[in-house]
Amino acid sequence: MPQNRVTIFDTTLRDGEQSPGCSMNLDEKVRMAAKLQELGVDVIEAGFPIASEGDFASVKAVAAQCRELTVAALCRTAEQDVKRAADALAGAARPRIHTFVATSDIHLEHKLRKTRSEVIEMTRASVRQARNSAEEVEFSAEDATRSDIDYLCEVLDVAVDAGASVLNVPDTVGYTTPQELAWLVEQVRDRVVRDRDVIISVHCHNDLGLAVANSLAALEAGARQIECTINGIGERAGNASLEEIVMALHVRADRLPFRTGIVTTELYPASQLLCDIVGFDVQPNKAIVGRNAFAHEAGIHQHGVINNPLCYEIMTPESVGVTANSLVLGKHSGRHALSLRYMELGYSLTPRELDAAYTGFTTLADRKKRIYDQDLLSLLSAPEKARGQEKSMIGAAA
Repeated sequence: MPQNRVTIFDTTLRDGEQSPGCSMNLDEKVRMAAKLQELGVDVIEAGFPIASEGDFASVKAVAAQCRELTVAALCRTAEQDVKRAADALAGAARPRIHTFVATSDIHLEHKLRKTRSEVIEMTRASVRQARNSAEEVEFSAEDATRSDIDYLCEVLDVAVDAGASVLNVPDTVGYTTPQELAWLVEQVRDRVVRDRDVIISVHCHNDLGLAVANSLAALEAGARQIECTINGIGERAGNASLEEIVMALHVRADRLPFRTGIVTTELYPASQLLCDIVGFDVQPNKAIVGRNAFAHEAGIHQHGVINNPLCYEIMTPESVGVTANSLVLGKHSGRHALSLRYMELGYSLTPRELDAAYTGFTTLADRKKRIYDQDLLSLLSAPEKARGQEKSMIGAAA
């Protein structure tokens, strides 16, 4: 794989589904997986087979459906977990077993209740078992960003020796900053990977709103896989947003010289499908796929966009699968946007007519949050009605 090629590991069906209200049934997971394959992701993490019969069935079904990419199953560093993951992936064209264990002292003491040496042995045994069942094994050091760096590197080194070809360095609780994560990735690259054929991955959560920034910083430091989700869904504040990462690389290739296999025109359709499946939309101001991402209400912005979209749009709506930008008419809109909308409705106004319509429009916009086409047509007839009333009054006076 070229050095600048980034693997997109999508965990919408696993970590994303753990968002409150985002659970999916088997048919919905298969539909979403088919769209992810069409989108061009490299790896789909289809579920956590040991968690339930439903998750096991979903991983099995996605593995049968998606033959053009890698299908991963998550498991803990426990013998029964690894076996369950292997069984679920038995029919996959390209299976990957993804096993994990925590490495931070706070997790070892309060959650696992294991010693450091016990976790090292768990890592060695589970990765070996996984490697006997699948060509690809990924190992994740949960809570890596709060782990002692020397111990973290020791565990990761054991994982590679046991057969792991992907090392994931997760920011499990969304705690780190871009500079910190870049340093951590550099340490893993220099102290563990060295000249071995191993990919460094990152899995960033968004608790401080830094998941995408952290992921991009990790790429610059040597990571070549990013774990992310459609619409950024996931535990708590969510995961790094797939669409934001991909378009950041696409738009800022001058500073981020990396490429993915993503078909960017499928980003918005994938986002909309997920919204339909889970039953709620993204926030309007969500980058890339929110309904306001290509909308312009301020008059100055609308004027610029009418003349040249590049004035206020750093990417085209069409590049992410949105059919066109949207000029939202509201109290901040200007004459240029109003004139264009009237032309779209079939009315070419003279300067005097536009001034009269604009006066009525601004008055109406102070009372209404959204102006509809019918409102605009009513404004055109208002001056004529006023003149008619004036004539009636003159006639009555005579």
